[in-house]
Amino acid sequence: MRRHAVFLGMAWLLTLALGCAVTAPGPQAGTPRAVPTPSPAGSPVPESGLPDLRLRSPAFAEGEAIPREYTCDGPDRSPPLRWELPPPGARSLALIMDDPDAPGGRFVHWVLYAIPPDRTELPEGIPQEPEVEGIGKQGRNDFGRMGYGGPCPPPGLAHRYRFVLYALDSVPELPPGASPAQVEQALHGHVRAVGRLTGRYGR
Repeated sequence: MRRHAVFLGMAWLLTLALGCAVTAPGPQAGTPRAVPTPSPAGSPVPESGLPDLRLRSPAFAEGEAIPREYTCDGPDRSPPLRWELPPPGARSLALIMDDPDAPGGRFVHWVLYAIPPDRTELPEGIPQEPEVEGIGKQGRNDFGRMGYGGPCPPPGLAHRYRFVLYALDSVPELPPGASPAQVEQALHGHVRAVGRLTGRYGR
């Protein structure tokens, strides 16, 4: 009997201890937890509610296939682009081309900034140099190279390639060779109009 009472007492203490372990908050219970954020599906620069620069290309229409000569399977030249004049107060333009369908997440193919605000087109085949007179400064793409790097997807479904042109009320104070992240950070709060063009390419 005595042994039975001792056993019941120990069981009750064990139940109480386990109940505290489950209900009592741990040392980090009140600390906010970091939640991983996936790569954005769209451009990380805010674009909504802004005037449209009507970006287009004589080489392909919106949603159509990008010709081979503007890809890594051809001469890999940058395509010609045209747009409307930006609104008054624009001091420069910037262009970013990316692939949101790349296997590892968003992949940036071209970064061009400090484009004169009175330009309304880019010729085909911009030289892959840090700075092109009358056109602007070029950053490093995600290939690790300066200037344009055309579509070069793995075999499978066609990828989308987005060209986004920004009219800015500033001139980014960045040297040639800036990274996509540096350029995008410099655009925040300065975008006054946006032009968008999407092409496709697959193998």
